[in-house]
Amino acid sequence: MRMKANPDDDTPAIVVEGLVNRFDDFAVHEGLDLTVRRGEILGVVGGSGTGKSVLMRSIIGLQQPEAGRITVLGRNLCGEGAETDLVVRERWGVLFQGGALFSTLSVGENVEVPIKQFHPELDPGLRAEIARYKVMLTGLPESAVQKYPSELSGGMKKRAGLARALALDPELLFLDEPTAGLDPIGAAKFDRLTRELQETLGLTVFLITHDLDTLYEICDRVAVIADKKIIAVGTIPELIATGHPWIEDYFNGPRGRTAHKAHMRGEA
Repeated sequence: MRMKANPDDDTPAIVVEGLVNRFDDFAVHEGLDLTVRRGEILGVVGGSGTGKSVLMRSIIGLQQPEAGRITVLGRNLCGEGAETDLVVRERWGVLFQGGALFSTLSVGENVEVPIKQFHPELDPGLRAEIARYKVMLTGLPESAVQKYPSELSGGMKKRAGLARALALDPELLFLDEPTAGLDPIGAAKFDRLTRELQETLGLTVFLITHDLDTLYEICDRVAVIADKKIIAVGTIPELIATGHPWIEDYFNGPRGRTAHKAHMRGEA
């Protein structure tokens, strides 16, 4: 439906500078900075209430920051000189928590929604064929195309939501807690699917998660939100080396040690 970006382009996929988000008198972000490299899977972690989802919503335009600048795929979308550019919004896909599917539409019809929005000129038959392909790309059976969200398991809903996020062949994929609520086997399968799609399609992935297994298994780097800012970005060993108390507790606590051991066994 469109040409892919130049794979040799080293311009960052996302640059956030001086982001400020407040709700009444409560500050969520104060001068937050973050750069996401093209072609990486960046995990975003932080304690409850640190504004991980608010950061994602600010980047994709669902939350209007009080201050700051956000550049996505080379376009200034927030701050002084911001551009109103629907074209760049076609270049990303979003999987919200729980899938956020329209309950009155079938899976196939859900996937067709962004295609209709950005390419209303497409023949309905072609649109339906694209939706069918995207559904199967996420590992769902072809029969799932005709099913409604109420007929799907939690894991199937997430894959259907992922199919919709991939509908427009995006360069940039946002995933908000994609494995939340899944059993360990289902979560591991979704992680493998994410990595396979990232490698096959050349995606940049912005991934919010609490899942330590996900961080160890598929994330190239991890960004940590605390104290209303990004306090560190790097590989997990690099983060642990910072000695920050929250990072120490998170990665060296019982669950962190278990995830690390499982990761090491997988690499052996």
